[in-house]
Amino acid sequence: MWENRVTKLLGTTYPIIQGGLAYLAYSELASAVSNAGGLGQITAMSLPSPEALKEEIRKVRQRTKHSFGVNFAIGHHGRSYELMLETAIEQDVPVISMTGGNPAPLMKKLENTKIKKVVLVASTRQAQKAEALGADAVMVVGQEGGGHLGKADTGTIVLVPQVVDAVSIPVIASGGIGDGRGLMAALALGAEGIEMGTRFIVTKECVHAHPNYKKNIITATENDTTVIKRSIGSPARALKNKWTNKILDIEKVEPTYDALKEYISGDANKSYIYEGNEDEGFGWAGQIVGRIHEELTVSQLLTKIINEAQMIRKQWVVIGGE
Repeated sequence: MWENRVTKLLGTTYPIIQGGLAYLAYSELASAVSNAGGLGQITAMSLPSPEALKEEIRKVRQRTKHSFGVNFAIGHHGRSYELMLETAIEQDVPVISMTGGNPAPLMKKLENTKIKKVVLVASTRQAQKAEALGADAVMVVGQEGGGHLGKADTGTIVLVPQVVDAVSIPVIASGGIGDGRGLMAALALGAEGIEMGTRFIVTKECVHAHPNYKKNIITATENDTTVIKRSIGSPARALKNKWTNKILDIEKVEPTYDALKEYISGDANKSYIYEGNEDEGFGWAGQIVGRIHEELTVSQLLTKIINEAQMIRKQWVVIGGE
């Protein structure tokens, strides 16, 4: 029932992908998602070394026999990704996804491999460029999403069909999606799968996320996120708190990286998501927080999403008179 170009490409049962999730997407979460029928991912550039990435890949393979991916947040912390990418290639990982920068250098190194290449984009132009570079699929993120976004304020429901019409490779929808309704909406827009980030944070297997972070996602409404770093050309959505208010205040008077770097650093992010220091850091989250009401296991979450989607499909058939 769920087989399409995305499931065939990625080797999954369902067209559901777990986002890269800086500092959170490790073997426990990635393997659980893959075991449940989706595509789990490791976040490469949050790891300290190529050796650590190799070990994380080993742990995933120990926990699942299914397909998985390694996500590369290009330029993360200003670190070079070359050695990490070489490690992923040497380990012959099934899928590599690229986010947050120019994918061309990575695509070049992946040319003569069997690794599937997926690129996160936030505009039609970026999607066309990714296809021209040899991407096997693109993930399209609208402004509802958590973490880093496109510079335009285009929402998922408008952006996805625009990209679908502009490229021939499979399109995966991202941003504001966290349930079966979102999956079916994405398919109706012409996408062939979904990527979820925020929703996977509030799962039992996202073991590195502090209970305070998960609690704040569960209790938040769709109005409890804000976009920071817009003034320096790198907009990203996070949960509102005193820390993000301070960032926005700085952006009004001194919109420079040097003025912001202490507040938008990886250390500030980890202070919140690892230690639960709500007033001494920030946590990425999309507007889908308004639809997240409970912590589930990954298996329970994917089962719930698919069951809901199947019910919607049945309703469509009845309405269509087939």
